[in-house]
This record gives sequence, structure tokens and C-alpha cells, in this order.
Amino acid sequence: MRGEKAQQTIKTILKPMDIQINGSRPWDIQINNPRFYQRIISGGSLALGESYMEGWWDCKALDEFFKRILESQLDKKIKSMKPVILWEIFKARVMNVQSRTRAFIIGQKHYDIGNALFQIMLDKGLNYSCGYWHHADNLDEAQTGKLDLICRKIGLKPGMEVLDIGCGWGGFAKYAAQTYGVRVKGITVSKEQAEYAREQCKNLDVTIELSDYRNLNKTYDRIVSIGMFEHVGWKNYGTFMEVVHRCLKDDGLFLLHTIAGNTPAKGTDPWISTYIFPNSMVPSASQVSRAAEGLFILEDLHSLGRYYDRTLMAWYENFTKNWNLIKDQYDMRFFRMWTYYLLSCAASFRTRRNQLWQIVFSKKGINRVFRSEGELFI
Repeated sequence: MRGEKAQQTIKTILKPMDIQINGSRPWDIQINNPRFYQRIISGGSLALGESYMEGWWDCKALDEFFKRILESQLDKKIKSMKPVILWEIFKARVMNVQSRTRAFIIGQKHYDIGNALFQIMLDKGLNYSCGYWHHADNLDEAQTGKLDLICRKIGLKPGMEVLDIGCGWGGFAKYAAQTYGVRVKGITVSKEQAEYAREQCKNLDVTIELSDYRNLNKTYDRIVSIGMFEHVGWKNYGTFMEVVHRCLKDDGLFLLHTIAGNTPAKGTDPWISTYIFPNSMVPSASQVSRAAEGLFILEDLHSLGRYYDRTLMAWYENFTKNWNLIKDQYDMRFFRMWTYYLLSCAASFRTRRNQLWQIVFSKKGINRVFRSEGELFI
């Protein structure tokens, strides 16, 4: 498609969303390279992200730009079948890209890119998942509130043994051990996370291991998985639930904290998969329930997705405010990539295209009633 025709096509696509090219409003896009139009038409969402990273276009409010894109469901209306996207589909459907031998890729490609980055962006406890803003005024309070909410939902008591699958930098393990007097084992596939978590929890009854979840065998009173299920993959949802089942005592509880989608998925956006979370995908309600059928009783499902927009915007504010502290370790292309990631994801939760669920499972049922905002009647 020639340049002028490509430009007109993009203008026509954006018009119903009230997005203008070189307009004056925060969500309008500013074009810095005239080759932008042909690149987007031929490359879809991957090209949109890559061209932003390379400075071909700008937008003062990327979150609002993507809010309009997602509200219009443009990504569903226009399906680019370019080779890179076909490859992503093939990988997700045919290959098990989250197999045991590939389990550590996400750690190496995302979580090991530098603790300094996450320290300037996240809360003091380095909790890299949705905060609980119900009674919170800032990110630290929201993350502490989330940790305590989880502890209360699963009824932690002193002396219990708790397994944390995907323990990150040890935020939950440290909080649960300090506040509730429990013994915690955390596992992660990130070397950087494991080393940091061990240091943070060195004086507590906490053990951190670099391990894949499929290696687990010991039984525990309680199990949590906070922001890790997104890396399991649809081919392994059943295996994951079977591992949790064999590691959970008969009277135990399992809490799954995960991003979720509104429909079943077997892949993810090619830009996210290429640059942010390789081999990731978010489950739907049917995929989670199908994997748990015959193993668990679903005791409670708490939808917290409205809080992830605010969490991501807080991360973005911290990232940009503190960028000068780490800019010598990265380059401007990374800064633009990370900005694109945080703000596009914020828009996905703002438009409710993505959800965040906390699901509590038991093996045999419990005499506990859950009520709104996670408070418990026991």
C-alpha cells in the first residue's frame, strides 16, 4: 500500500475512536516518521509497539490512546495474519512453550533484567502484582492490604506451613512469616528474585528455592500463587492444579491470584510476548474451572481488576519519577518499551478487557462464608 493511501487508511480507522493524527489532545498521536502508516498496516500490534519504541510516533497519554483502541475492539476487528503472528499462534497451539525445560525463560527474559528497575518502580516489598486499594491511599498501603487480605482469606495461624508458588522477591513470604508466624517455602524461576528474597527473609522461617512448580512434592497447610499462573500456559493448567492438589493437605486452602481474560485464550499479544512476557497467556474462567474440576471445590472468587489500573499507573509514576536513578543501566528504547508496557496494560484493565481474580479452593469444602471485599465470617 502506497504512503498516502496507507495514511488515509489509518486516519479512517482512528476516526471513530476520536483519535487524530498530529492532533492537540493528550490521546492524539504525533507521527515522527512518515513510514509509520505502512509499517502498522503490514505489521499490526507488533509493529505498533516496535515503532513506538523506535520513536516513530508519540502520544502524551498512551493509556488514554489505548483505552479508545480497546473500547472500540479494534484489535478484534482487524486481524493481521503476518508471519510473526502466525508463528505465535502456531507456538501456542502446537508447542508447549511453558514446558519444564522452558520454564526458566520468563525468569531470564523479564524478572532478571535488573532488581534496580523493580526497586524504583514497585512498593517497598517489591510486590509485582495488583494492589488492594479498598482502604489504601498509596502503593505501599495497597500492597500491604493485598498481602493481609490473602493471609486472612486462607486463615493463617502460627505454626502453619505455607507454600508460595512464584514467590517473586519474597514480599508475601516475608509478610506472612513476620505477621502471622507461619513457615513459608517460596519457589521462583528467577535467579535474581531468589537471591533477593533469601536476603530479605534471612532472619525468618522462610526457605526460597530456584525451582519449577512441577518439582514440588511435600504437603502444606496452605498454598498461594500470586501473579504466577499467567506463565503456566493452557497446556499445563491441569498439571498445575494436580501439583497443588498433591501438595495441599486435605483440610488445606489454596489461593490463586491471577490476571484473567473474558474468553479462553491459547496465546497472547505478539508485542507483549516478544518484549515483555515471553510464553505468557492469561486464563479465562472456564479454563481455570476446567483445570480444577475433580480436584478442588471453589470456595470464593473475588474480582479485583478495577484495582490493577491504579496499580499500574502508580508503577508508571514511580518508574518515570525515578528513571534518572537507573538510566545509565538502560537506554531510551527500553524506557519507551517499559512506558508502552505499563500504560497499555493499564488501559486493558480500565476497559475491563483484562481481569484480576483471587480464587480460594479447598479439597473437601469448608465451613466459612466469604463476603464482599474479602472480609471473612468464620
